[in-house]
Amino acid sequence: MLFDFLKQKHECHHAKVPVDTEEAYCPDCGALVKNKWYLVRCGCCNIKRAARSEYNDIKPNTKYCPNCGATEFYIQELDNINFTDVPYAIYKKVVIRQEKFTTSQIWIEKEEYLLQEKKLLELRK
Repeated sequence: MLFDFLKQKHECHHAKVPVDTEEAYCPDCGALVKNKWYLVRCGCCNIKRAARSEYNDIKPNTKYCPNCGATEFYIQELDNINFTDVPYAIYKKVVIRQEKFTTSQIWIEKEEYLLQEKKLLELRK
């Protein structure tokens, strides 16, 4: 009971997935990982606010906007990151679940063709 934390399963952090790609497969666990960038902006004056990721939630560092004093904010998801946005951006690696489907195929020939082939074999005898 004291050492239960040692028995926990190892969870991959996808450290070897490159930051500069949109999505890639993790070489350690094989999962498809998508890189996402987020910005926190003020709901009133729309300036970028410094933020942090806390328990998988994105929150601004300060309760009030340093520009206008508002408490409202919204999170903007970015497709590409600019170098000017890097100090304000939050970077997350999201695992994309992939369902694997297996299919089986069989070939069925028409009965007419099989009957004609049987007749041809009988004629050769």
